[in-house]
Amino acid sequence: MTTELFDSDVTTGELELEERHSLRRVTGLSTELADITEVEYRRLRLERVVLVGVWTEGTVDDAENSLTELAALAETAGSHVLEGLIQRRNRPDPATFIGRGKVDELRDVVLAEGADTVICDGELSPSQLRNLEQQTKVKVVDRTALILDIFAQHAKSKEGKAQVELAQLQYLLPRLRGWGETLSRQTGGSGRGGGAGGGVGLRGPGETKLETDRRRINHRIARLRREIKAMRTVRQTKRSRRATSGVPAVAITGYTNAGKSSLLNRLTQAGVLVEDALFATLDPTTRRSAAEDGRVYTLSDTVGFVRHLPHQIVEAFRSTLEEVAYADLVVHVVDGAHPDPGVQVSAVREVLGEVGADRIPELLVVNKVDATDEETILRLKRTWPDAVFVSARSGTGIAELQAAIAQRLPQPAVDLSVVLPYDRGDLVARIHRSGQVLQTRYVDEGTELRVRVDERLAAELAAFRH
Repeated sequence: MTTELFDSDVTTGELELEERHSLRRVTGLSTELADITEVEYRRLRLERVVLVGVWTEGTVDDAENSLTELAALAETAGSHVLEGLIQRRNRPDPATFIGRGKVDELRDVVLAEGADTVICDGELSPSQLRNLEQQTKVKVVDRTALILDIFAQHAKSKEGKAQVELAQLQYLLPRLRGWGETLSRQTGGSGRGGGAGGGVGLRGPGETKLETDRRRINHRIARLRREIKAMRTVRQTKRSRRATSGVPAVAITGYTNAGKSSLLNRLTQAGVLVEDALFATLDPTTRRSAAEDGRVYTLSDTVGFVRHLPHQIVEAFRSTLEEVAYADLVVHVVDGAHPDPGVQVSAVREVLGEVGADRIPELLVVNKVDATDEETILRLKRTWPDAVFVSARSGTGIAELQAAIAQRLPQPAVDLSVVLPYDRGDLVARIHRSGQVLQTRYVDEGTELRVRVDERLAAELAAFRH
């Protein structure tokens, strides 16, 4: 087993000195292909990347799980992962993320592996990004930019594309910088003197290329915000229409790739795209379903979450994520086959809190039990005794899940006995859609029903009370 690197500040002595000499390799991340022709083909098509993480807290398993997730993100974005490296530090280096002395070692790994990109497991400051690129001589991407790139690839609707572009521009704005001589700054001024003024023929428009870019990006951000605000109004109108109809709303949420879309398909035959990739679903899908007692409710699939989800994404997708905040029930899907599902649950709940959805009743659903060993299932049942254990792929536990959803739906509040004329089928349909029919009998005057409905519908039925 390779040694771990401990590289702390000189003022602290709790980290081992002899383990400061090398980056720690994380095994099992390489996706190098055996067929040389295929390797050559992918080298032309895909970026070849080295992953770098800084382990500041938790166990070594936590650090390796985080880098394994970064590898999955990189592959989803279309990259070819060659190597994964972790450095043990009290905190990331403010200048180069991994400590000045180790950048040279990273550069050696990049050269040896033939990589063209370094992906860091964290959000880098503009100076960290610049310093690492200057010293490794390859492109450097941080975790935030990687997630934004995946979102950009997967956005399909007009709203989704606008939200992703807004998030990308908000991320890019503080990181604008010139690249070599092609973006050298223009100068302004009167031209008097031989110094900074530039003289005749060298005077610019008084605005640098970077300033021009910033101005254009700010204008674009303002326009996107206006467009998203208009779309948000449309979404709120649809939401209020659903609320008026009295149909309960159930939102399926959870960690990315936990199986939310598969579960929606299993429950409603929705035909939503299912892909073994991170963030395959960005555009919410809403379908109708019905409980055994006939009550209709809507099921909405939402964007998946991930640890350290960029705040730009949360802000840009706020109108979409608010679908969860206005739901009557949150079905929180957990990947039971993941090495650390508890961390995933915490990450999802953190984002739900940011959009005000943490007060909504939650039903925890552990998915992929067919890919999980019995010992793990027993441990998770002890951890979450109220959870429902299912497999969206095989159908195991789906009946129990449907019953659990029906049990947690808001119950209509008013019991009534009514006789509805036979020409008022519209009211009968509304009762079936948003209430409960407890008893039905057909008499000469019409349909005699004993029903349980909400207060709004009860007021409309008052004239037909029996």
